[in-house]
Amino acid sequence: MTAPAPQPLMLSSFPRAIAHVDGDAFFTSVEQAIHPELKGRPVVTGKERGIIACASYEAKRIGIKRGLALWEAQKQCPDLVVLPSDYETYSLYSKRMFEIMRRYTPIVEEHSIDEGFADLSGLRRVFHGSYQDIARNMQADIEAELDIGVSIGLSLSKGLVKLASAFRKPHGFTPVAGNHIHLFLPRIPVEKVWGFGPNTVHLMHKHGIRTAWDYVQRPRAWADRLLGKVGRDIWDELRGESVFPVDPEEKTSYATISKCKTFTAPSSDMEYVYAKLIRNVENAFTKLRRYKLCARTVVVALREEQFVQDAVEVRLSRPASATHEVLPLIREMFNELVRPGVAYRTTLVVLGKLQEDRGVQYELFEDPVRIDAMIRAAYVMDEVNEQFGKHKVQLGPALDLSREPATPRGEGTWRENTLLHGETDRKRLAIPRLAIKV
Repeated sequence: MTAPAPQPLMLSSFPRAIAHVDGDAFFTSVEQAIHPELKGRPVVTGKERGIIACASYEAKRIGIKRGLALWEAQKQCPDLVVLPSDYETYSLYSKRMFEIMRRYTPIVEEHSIDEGFADLSGLRRVFHGSYQDIARNMQADIEAELDIGVSIGLSLSKGLVKLASAFRKPHGFTPVAGNHIHLFLPRIPVEKVWGFGPNTVHLMHKHGIRTAWDYVQRPRAWADRLLGKVGRDIWDELRGESVFPVDPEEKTSYATISKCKTFTAPSSDMEYVYAKLIRNVENAFTKLRRYKLCARTVVVALREEQFVQDAVEVRLSRPASATHEVLPLIREMFNELVRPGVAYRTTLVVLGKLQEDRGVQYELFEDPVRIDAMIRAAYVMDEVNEQFGKHKVQLGPALDLSREPATPRGEGTWRENTLLHGETDRKRLAIPRLAIKV
């Protein structure tokens, strides 16, 4: 006996239209755009880390994926092209991609460096075409002008378009009209649903939920009882009810601020590892002050060469924004975690329990004069570094970064090693590459 055909969830096709633009292997796609001789070849980035950060689709087809050790990937594919990650150029291409999207609508949300949402609702009359035509034209412009591949999903909500853009990668275009949702969701495993992590997926399986369609077929109250507001919002989004509008505003609020740095080569030099950690602390607190926030908790983590990670978390006696205030505590946390003779590859700092900086409420036995001086010093350092270049003024322990050993993996990209006339490390022309042949 065959199962009954799914019934439509709604009769409308596009009461609203949201597009999701997702770069196809964005980093390697950019590298192939600026190095045309690499097109069609297996390319990966991440040479500076020793781990693959991004793999082209040519590399993916032979089983090479993100996170794989380079030596293992090169053993699997001797002809693999390995490049250092050129984040400056990737950022420029990202800005240009979002500029093209904004030609079609001002309501564009930059979700990450290689993906974003665009609200196309009400634009059919402006562009004299359907929403599908508008989205396809956007995709064609990005690919023609930047020479990179993108996939686009078009539907009624963010939850649906995230699934649609990933459905036919690379160079895919998947529109999901409201009256076609019931045909699309049965083809989506619950593991792919945006917002469901591994633990939630295991829970879904225990309840017999295997696809996104299985989930939305349950009553909304059932989703609410099982997962609370998160489950209810995902249920609404998958049924085409937009809970999360496209937000064009730059992000200014954070639940946490984290900074993570993987070394060019693993190191057992404890002062060098500590210097790497301090650089993360500097960057995290600089960002904290930029958004007028302060932190109540601090997490420090060290990852060993074999990817074993240890972490420790502390709660501050009061919220803090000045880097100098937490330095003694950071040293204690580091000493608790570090093991002499062990090679480390990554340091991580996470600032949590963030709140608006409304001034300092001193504890009874604190030194207000000293604390005020540290806060003023932190803001002065921010101003100097903003004007003259990042880390022109830095904390003393960070000076041990000069002890970094020279390795082939630390060669850097062309743009990192080349300053054009009039450029400085901080002020550079917004061009990805000069390729002039005479």
